[in-house]
Amino acid sequence: MNLESFLIMRHEIMLTALAILFLFADLVWKENNKKGLIPFVIILFAVNVIIGLMPASTGVLFGGMYQTSGIQILMKNVLNIGVLIVFIQSYRWLISDEVVHKIGEYFFLLIVTLTGMNFMISSGDFLMFYLGLEIATIPIAALAAYDRLKQKSAEAGIKLILSSALSSGILLYGISMIYGTTGTTYFSDVTSLIHYEPLQILGLIFFFTGMGFKISLVPFHLWTADVYEGAPINITSYLSVISKGAASFIFMIILFTAFRYFIDVWQNLIFLISAVTMTIGNLFAIRQNNIKRFLAFSSIAQAGFLMLGIIGGSQLGMTSVVYFALIYIFSNLGAFGVATAISNATGKENISDYKGLYHTNPKLSLLMLLSLFSLAGIPPVAGFFGKFFLFTAAAQQGFYILVLIAVINAIISLYYYLLVVKAMFLNKSDNPIPYFKSDFPTRLALLICLTGIIIIGFASYVFEYIKNLSFGV
Repeated sequence: MNLESFLIMRHEIMLTALAILFLFADLVWKENNKKGLIPFVIILFAVNVIIGLMPASTGVLFGGMYQTSGIQILMKNVLNIGVLIVFIQSYRWLISDEVVHKIGEYFFLLIVTLTGMNFMISSGDFLMFYLGLEIATIPIAALAAYDRLKQKSAEAGIKLILSSALSSGILLYGISMIYGTTGTTYFSDVTSLIHYEPLQILGLIFFFTGMGFKISLVPFHLWTADVYEGAPINITSYLSVISKGAASFIFMIILFTAFRYFIDVWQNLIFLISAVTMTIGNLFAIRQNNIKRFLAFSSIAQAGFLMLGIIGGSQLGMTSVVYFALIYIFSNLGAFGVATAISNATGKENISDYKGLYHTNPKLSLLMLLSLFSLAGIPPVAGFFGKFFLFTAAAQQGFYILVLIAVINAIISLYYYLLVVKAMFLNKSDNPIPYFKSDFPTRLALLICLTGIIIIGFASYVFEYIKNLSFGV
C-alpha cells in the first residue's frame, strides 16, 4: 500500500490525528488557562472541515472492507459541518466553572465518535460497519453522562448505553444470520448470495431493528426523549443531528447494496414504520413542555420523514436523504442553538418560559421561528425543499398513500411548532426571559445556521451536485 492509496482514508486520518493532538494539548495546557484550548480546537477543526471539502481520491482499501466514493465523502463533509457548528455553540457552556476542567474530554470523545461514524459510512463489509458503529456509540454514552454529578445526566448515560447494547446485540445477531447463510460479510458478495431464505429474511429484520434503535424509529424510540432531556443540551443537539444523520446514511447504503434484492421486504417494513414514526413523534411532541423533549419527539418525526427517501431505493431517494440531512443540520442546530443560548444565560429549558421572548430578545425569536418553520417544511425556507424532494422520491416509486400520511403529519407538525411560535410572539408573561447578549461564538454559530436555512433551498446547484455524486446508485 503506497501513500497515495492510504490517503483515500483522508477524513479518518485527519480526525485521528486531531484526537491525538487534542488529547496531548489537554495534558500540556496550563490548568489556569483551559479556556484557551477551546478556540484552538475550533480553529483546527475548521481547517479540517475546509480540507475535507477539497477534491479527494476515491477507491477501495483492505480488500474491500473500506471503500469511499464521491457521495460517501459528501456524507462525511455534511457531518463535519454539523460538528463544527456544535463545537462553536458549545463555547459558552464549556467555559462555565463546572465544565471548564473537562474541556479536553469533551472534544476528544466527540472526535472519536465522529471517526467511528466516518469508518461506518465507508464500510464495505459488515465487520467494518460494526466496528465503526461501536467506536461511534460508546463515547456518545459517556458524553450523555457528561454532567455525571447530576442525576438526570447520569441516568441518560445509563439508558443510552443499555439501549445501545441491546440494539447492537440484536443487530449483530442479524448480521450473524446473514453471514451464516451467505458465508461472507462483504456487501457486494451478500447481494449476489441472497436467495430469500427464511433465515436471511429474519437476519434483515434483526438488522433493521438494530438500526431502528440508532435512528429512533418507532417502536425503538423509547430511550430518545429521556436521554435527550438528561444529557447536556449541546450533547443533545449532537445526538439529534450528527448521530442520527450518520446512522441514516449507512442504513441507506446497506439497504441499497447488501439488501438490494430484498427491496420488497424492507420497503414494506419502511412503509409501516415510517408512517407510525411520523405519527407517534408528532402526537407526543404536542404534549411536551421541556424544549429538549419537544425537539426529541420532533427528531423522531423527522426520522419518519427521512424514510421516505430510503423507501424508493432510487438515485433520487439517496439524493433527497443527503440533501434533507444537510438542511436538517442547519434547521435543528438553529433551534438547539437558540435553546442553548437561553439555557446558558438563564437556565430555563421549558417552552412556557419562552412566553414574551420576542419582546425581550427579538433576534433569537426570529431565528427560532425560521428554524421551526424549516423543520415543519414551510416555504420559502430550506426545509420546504428538503421535504418536497423526499415526498417526490416516494411518490416516484408509487407510495402515494405514504406520501399522503406524510403530508397529514406535516400539517400536525406545523401545529406544535406554532405552539412555540405562539409562546414567543403572542403570549404575555409577567416574568419574561430578560434581554441578554450572546457571546460571539454563539452568534457566529446561529449566523451559520441562519445562512444555511435561507440559502440552501434556493441554491439549486446544491441538489444537482448531490444528485451527480449519487448517480449510478
